[in-house]
Amino acid sequence: MQGRQKRKSIQQLWEQLILFWMGGTAYLGAELVWRDGTHWTMFFAGGACFCALVRLANCPRLPLPLGAAAGALGITALELVVGQTCLVFLRVRVWDYRPEWGNIAGFVCPRYTVLWYFLCLWLLMLLRLVREPRGIRPVPAAGV
Repeated sequence: MQGRQKRKSIQQLWEQLILFWMGGTAYLGAELVWRDGTHWTMFFAGGACFCALVRLANCPRLPLPLGAAAGALGITALELVVGQTCLVFLRVRVWDYRPEWGNIAGFVCPRYTVLWYFLCLWLLMLLRLVREPRGIRPVPAAGV
């Protein structure tokens, strides 16, 4: 029995690593397209964000708009932490939103939180569709 649990744990670790890699790579690509540049730390931010979004997508009772809001706020919070960490420890300002309305220390702003919301909404819909193709859900057994 322990061998089966160990294999399952290793499989789950590999799945998380692959999701992390996919998210990190996509985040770098999005930044390259959107800003014409990126920073290596964004790979880790993107990997963490995507893994969190996959977990949100796996909560079927969570309404999509609420999940997208949670995702957008989570990404915004992570960008604030990563931005401050890069500035303090690496002496690099990865991005600068100081000219944007409502910015917090130039690291995050409402404009991008709203954009993250719509991207999260799209990603959550896509992830749920991949998990349950065409929205087909198993029919519960009679009496359950």
